[in-house]
Amino acid sequence: MEAIWLYQFRLIVIGDSTVGKSCLIRRFTEGRFAQVSDPTVGVDFFSRLVEIEPGKRIKLQIWDTAGQERFRSITRAYYRNSVGGLLLFDITNRRSFQNVHDWLEEARSHVQPHNIVFLLVGHKCDLEAQRQVTRQEAEKLAGAYGMRYVETSARDAINVEHAFTELTRDIFALVRTGDITIQEGWEGVKSGFVPNVVHSSEEVTKSDRRCLC
Repeated sequence: MEAIWLYQFRLIVIGDSTVGKSCLIRRFTEGRFAQVSDPTVGVDFFSRLVEIEPGKRIKLQIWDTAGQERFRSITRAYYRNSVGGLLLFDITNRRSFQNVHDWLEEARSHVQPHNIVFLLVGHKCDLEAQRQVTRQEAEKLAGAYGMRYVETSARDAINVEHAFTELTRDIFALVRTGDITIQEGWEGVKSGFVPNVVHSSEEVTKSDRRCLC
């Protein structure tokens, strides 16, 4: 039977190459971790349903972007039609954290006249012994840009569900208040099919573990 959803949100996942964007998305959409992951060429597409409240499901279209400079012109084309984004850095790679500003500025310059709701994600938090970016400085940067901050691990399935679900809830809240609206010619938010009875989610996910690093 066709899955039923209230809205479709298009999300984009950005950040430097090798920060683990593809691994995070595959853990969320497929429930698995790939020890070896080929670099993304251009843009890959994934989707999944998320139940944000009992009986209220959102369909997520997730665009996995390449971090290499030679693919940036392709990546930029997807900003304008996205309503939300995860901006990833690797907590064991300080340069990837330093580049967060550039990624955010690029996204905001290409999304006009729309706005993107971003979540800052410190990935690979299972590698605590190799940490080069403290939680405090990441939270400070996120606060300066009006973003939430969460630390995740695709390998150990830490906070993966939490990251995508919280971003989805933030967007849904803005849709509900009218701060984000469905607009003709914009793919960021689309209305779904709502029958008389909306059944609970059929998505089966493992219990989320919170990162204490």
